Amino acid sequence: MTTEQKTSKAMNILLWIAQVILAAMFLMAGIMKSTQPIEKLSPQIPWTANVPELLVRFIGLSEFLGGIGLLLPALLRIKPQLTSLAAKGIAVIMFLAIIYHVANGETSAVGINIFIALIALFIAWGRTKKAVILPKS
Repeated sequence: MTTEQKTSKAMNILLWIAQVILAAMFLMAGIMKSTQPIEKLSPQIPWTANVPELLVRFIGLSEFLGGIGLLLPALLRIKPQLTSLAAKGIAVIMFLAIIYHVANGETSAVGINIFIALIALFIAWGRTKKAVILPKS
């Protein structure tokens, strides 16, 4: 095995780890925001009490679909380029969250948003440039 093959294999493993962790986070968050009553959700996620319920549900659905998109296309090798697109979508969600938190003086929440956005961008970059998953032939 050449050094390039080892590097590619290591990158692929690292990307899968990042995808699974991020997908689990977004699937859980998406289910919570999509299904829990706002009264139960707002003690855990305070901003949900300050925005319309429909927006909370939309964000939850977007997060849930993003979590699915991080895994299924790559696992099934059916349109695996959608995994990179899902990662970019998650980065957009995080950038919008940063804007919201800064505008509302909630700067303590911004660090985690930046961290998640960077992981999502790493997945998008890795799956388009370094460890591309090819579709079934």
